[in-house]
Amino acid sequence: MTSAPLAARLDIPSGPLFFPVTAFAPDGSLDLDTCRTHVRRGVEAGAAAVFACCGTGEFHALTPEEYDACVRAAVETAAGRVPVVAGTGYGTALAVRYARLAEAAGADGLLAMPPYLVTAGQEGLLRHYRELAAATSLPVVVYQRDNAVFTPDTVVGLARTDGIIGLKDGLGDLDLMQRIVSAVRSEVPGDFLYFNGLPTAEQTQLAYRALGITLYSSAVFCFAPEIALAFHRALRDGDDSTAHTLLDGFYRPFAELRARGRGYAVALVKAGVRLRGPDVGEVRPPLQEPAADHVKRLAEVIDRGYALLEGSE
Repeated sequence: MTSAPLAARLDIPSGPLFFPVTAFAPDGSLDLDTCRTHVRRGVEAGAAAVFACCGTGEFHALTPEEYDACVRAAVETAAGRVPVVAGTGYGTALAVRYARLAEAAGADGLLAMPPYLVTAGQEGLLRHYRELAAATSLPVVVYQRDNAVFTPDTVVGLARTDGIIGLKDGLGDLDLMQRIVSAVRSEVPGDFLYFNGLPTAEQTQLAYRALGITLYSSAVFCFAPEIALAFHRALRDGDDSTAHTLLDGFYRPFAELRARGRGYAVALVKAGVRLRGPDVGEVRPPLQEPAADHVKRLAEVIDRGYALLEGSE
């Protein structure tokens, strides 16, 4: 266990960043025992951090009471072995409320998702995240995607804000990211973290690595940690041959399958967890379960991924 600041613990991760799903019982209620099992298995498999109640964890579908219970369960299960970062979002008032719940639950940091529904200007977005960062002592990573897309100048403003330590990119505009990285490097002294937060981030991580962005979220780690770890090691060691083998034989087919249904960035991952791990239940509405033939195809893709690992030994 370590008491080092979150930024230092995340800067050079020992393994993939783990975004666990949230487990629900057959009646749709929260299943905390299975949540703990899922998180424990991920930590023991080699996750560098746990990002609880974020997009993959169906933050949008949780009540404040469920959120509080889930974050507490993740913190207790991680037991200080790796940091726990909790999602927060909606409008400023609710984002602050969730942030304070996360702080009281013992989380090490926050992932701030886009404001709900509104498309705001840069000044309003900057004010939103500054108010969120000021509301607790927890360090904040801001998530760029959907209706929260920033100019380089705005990210410079974020980087100058006490408590904001990084930017997670879910947009995929590499030109914009290069300009953001350059602007912050030129104008803000010190380290600022960047994360590749695209769905199936491994698909694009070679390109992000070229920008100097080494951190990325791994949904695959939820259901196939050995594959995610092998890819992470390949990137760390500069083993592009192994990375390309896994991209061609596993990640590309998985990403193509994920693209066949709305909400599959969450629902297909949850189906993968059920195939290989604890029964984490179904997704909550408005998400829907993957088609049966897609789940069957998912099982085949996962088996293919593990066969590739065995062939490389």
